[in-house]
Amino acid sequence: MGEIFLYEIAGTAVLTLLGVGVVANVIIGKTKGFGGGWLLINVGWALGVFCGVYVAFKTGAHINPAVTFGLLASGAAEYAPGIPVTFGNTIAYLLAQLIGAFIGAVLAWMTYKKHYDQEQDQALILGTFATGPEIRSYGWNFVTEAIATFVLVLVIIMFGSTPTELGPLPVTLLVLAIGASLGGPTGYAINPARDLGPRLAHAVLPIPGKGGSDWAYSWVPIAGPIVGGVLAGLVSTVLVAN
Repeated sequence: MGEIFLYEIAGTAVLTLLGVGVVANVIIGKTKGFGGGWLLINVGWALGVFCGVYVAFKTGAHINPAVTFGLLASGAAEYAPGIPVTFGNTIAYLLAQLIGAFIGAVLAWMTYKKHYDQEQDQALILGTFATGPEIRSYGWNFVTEAIATFVLVLVIIMFGSTPTELGPLPVTLLVLAIGASLGGPTGYAINPARDLGPRLAHAVLPIPGKGGSDWAYSWVPIAGPIVGGVLAGLVSTVLVAN
């Protein structure tokens, strides 16, 4: 359990530091990357996953509760080699991922602190930490997150069933594809910890004029990815068996 905490915290923190960091670089004023656009954000998040997966390799690099729930639903005996699927280990993964995401967001804020201090647009500040919909419709936003996460978890499980021998690179390209193709409506959280951890950081950090943390929406990037991950795990049992 200690190994789970160590590697999942570290891996998720790296993921979130680079992910929140690239969004801040693109949308917060007076940065070198200001105005870099949606594709730069997609690439930055994908490479954040690439780095986070390498850091958390010893625990199977879940770095995402949706992946953990997907593996649980798939009937896997182990979360990673030597780490059996148990209630205690499941809780350890989920807590570590949330803690790591919070830490990563705080580090990203520290990196861009002087820029946050000068930013006056509350929506842009929150948008660097947490996801939000372009058109607010909680039901359809939930569907979007569930579909995108279904793709993420299903393909990750199928990667594990095929001899690609490419390490984290396929997952990196998968996240890039999801962001480019399915990320437009909601900002593609596809990871409950990635959204909740930074949203909590936004709520507690001393950012001038930051406004609220949009807790009314916060359930969508938690519930949608969990449902999508579980469905992917269930579907994978059929695909792998055949």
